[in-house]
Amino acid sequence: MAGAQTKGERMARHGGKHIAKRSLWGGVTIMVVVALTGYLFVTNLRANRTTVVNSDTAQLVEQRVKEVDGLSADVKKLSSDVSTLTQLTAKNSDTPSTSEDSGTGTTLPKVEGPGISVTLDDSPMWEQAVDSSGSSDDIDKYVIHQQDLEAVINALWAGGADSMQFMDQRMLFNSAVICSGNVVSLHGKKYSPPFTISAIGDPDELVKALDDSPAIEIYKQYVSAFGLGWKVERKKSLTFDETPSLLQPLKYATVVKGKNDETGTDSTDSTDSTDTTNSTGTAGGTGGTDAQSGDASSGRSATEGK
Repeated sequence: MAGAQTKGERMARHGGKHIAKRSLWGGVTIMVVVALTGYLFVTNLRANRTTVVNSDTAQLVEQRVKEVDGLSADVKKLSSDVSTLTQLTAKNSDTPSTSEDSGTGTTLPKVEGPGISVTLDDSPMWEQAVDSSGSSDDIDKYVIHQQDLEAVINALWAGGADSMQFMDQRMLFNSAVICSGNVVSLHGKKYSPPFTISAIGDPDELVKALDDSPAIEIYKQYVSAFGLGWKVERKKSLTFDETPSLLQPLKYATVVKGKNDETGTDSTDSTDSTDTTNSTGTAGGTGGTDAQSGDASSGRSATEGK
């Protein structure tokens, strides 16, 4: 009896060990299943969020594209309206509108036609006015000043010039030549004498405008007295090449699109007529110190030129 109890106890203890092992493996299995379930849940949640974000981004891009297309259509319509109004204004205007007059175009078109060329030069006699120290109080009388060039340019515009060119550069109505020493600057490019100004227009009207200018009349007195260069030539044909209308170089602003090149143009003279006016003192001379800077304070006097 005692032996039987001992055997039964051994069987009970052995069965309890199997139950404990099964319980342990069952707990581990449940934990693994729960962990996998949680991982799959989190992964699915993240995937759903990414899908929602991508969907929202695509919709936003599509919306912006539609807005850009709409604005582009508005720009085209407004540009068409501006072009139509410009044409109507030109038709109703008494005087033709040119790129040089308005300065609103992006380029000045290539033009050709009759006109005149005016050349101004320093006097070859300037060396006689310079003393041994290399200076002279009278040197201003023998060199070209900014005011002399401005007088010619203004007279030609007043004489009805359709288009104008200084040396190798096209000019707008508001282009300005600037003297610095014995050189002249236009649109950032520097030139030394002699200086040539060409204009397309009625040659007779242009020459008359020069003759009627009081400032040029005084200059001609200096031509006679001090040998400054002065030559007017009638041209049967002048050709000015196409050039950007934005001639003045930018110092502080920058161009957003396109280029701001300093482009000079060449003038082609064809078959000059024999009506040419020459004055004494046209030999080249680049004399002078800084006498030309500050021309406003060294204005020519009619009494000095006589």
